[in-house]
Amino acid sequence: MPLGANKAAIMGVSGVSTGDVVLLSSQTADDDASISFTSGITSTYGEYIFRFYNINPATNDQNFAFQTSTDGGSNYNLNTTSTYFAGRHAEDDSPAALSYETSYDFADSTSFIRISVGVGNGADEHCAGELHLFNPSSTTYNKNWYSRVVMYHEGDQVWDSFVGGFVNSTSDIDAIQFKMESGNFDGKIKMWGVK
Repeated sequence: MPLGANKAAIMGVSGVSTGDVVLLSSQTADDDASISFTSGITSTYGEYIFRFYNINPATNDQNFAFQTSTDGGSNYNLNTTSTYFAGRHAEDDSPAALSYETSYDFADSTSFIRISVGVGNGADEHCAGELHLFNPSSTTYNKNWYSRVVMYHEGDQVWDSFVGGFVNSTSDIDAIQFKMESGNFDGKIKMWGVK
């Protein structure tokens, strides 16, 4: 691939291919309640990657979450099961732990699923990471997914969160929405298709 195409791919230009990975869409929140991807999730790709950049909530101590849809985004309420564990370390060297966070996981829930918790809203505080969604167009299998998000926790800690699960539906998923559980946020989310 010529250098110009590589540069365009790295900089995030829609439609540019880096082999099997194609940037499909990019959206920016500016004090918005949510970002939704309601087109482009099709059987063309077997995996979709959503990358988050500088997600900063308007209100302190917020949880960043997602939910999926089978009706083009009219409803985001599919039964989803998740598991959440995180490594964390404070600026003052305490606490330092790796733990399974039972209070942040979900069992066959229609709620928005937490992938980062307690995000601080300071000017230099945010979360960043990615979510992988596999075979969303399958009408045979449930939809597996996982995320990894690093964030500046409101308690002056770094949290490295590993969350995974499945959407308990054999229907075709065609939309996804990201939001804080409460309040607005700033930041950018890009959607990539993997062949």
